[in-house]
Amino acid sequence: MRILAVDYGDQRTGVAVSDPTGRLAGDAFVIREWDPERLAEKIAGECAQRGVEKIVLGNPVNMNGSAGPRSEKARAFGALLAEKAGLEVVLWDERRTTVEAHDILTANDRHGKRRRETVDAVAAALILEGYLGRH
Repeated sequence: MRILAVDYGDQRTGVAVSDPTGRLAGDAFVIREWDPERLAEKIAGECAQRGVEKIVLGNPVNMNGSAGPRSEKARAFGALLAEKAGLEVVLWDERRTTVEAHDILTANDRHGKRRRETVDAVAAALILEGYLGRH
């Protein structure tokens, strides 16, 4: 089962797609879109094109586990995405994925504009790896 993970953002959204077996994280990229409706349509198109059967959406809960405004925004986007893609959307705790993504990019000497362009894709890959590792 191919799974797609999403690191939802206001301007850039990271997306990562598993291999066909649903065991390994594969392709990761960024979609630049600020409008939630258009973003959901673009992600739904990627799902249809790649044969995705499930979507994992990063849920930015607070460090104490409570749901803040960003988490509520992700939940609302998840409902929209489920409607547009016609697929199950699983919310996944994404605490510290962006921090880990920055650490990975620093270790690989990625700075400045190149870092901004890839950090969301790396965060989506970390969300996907976390989900796949648990399942």
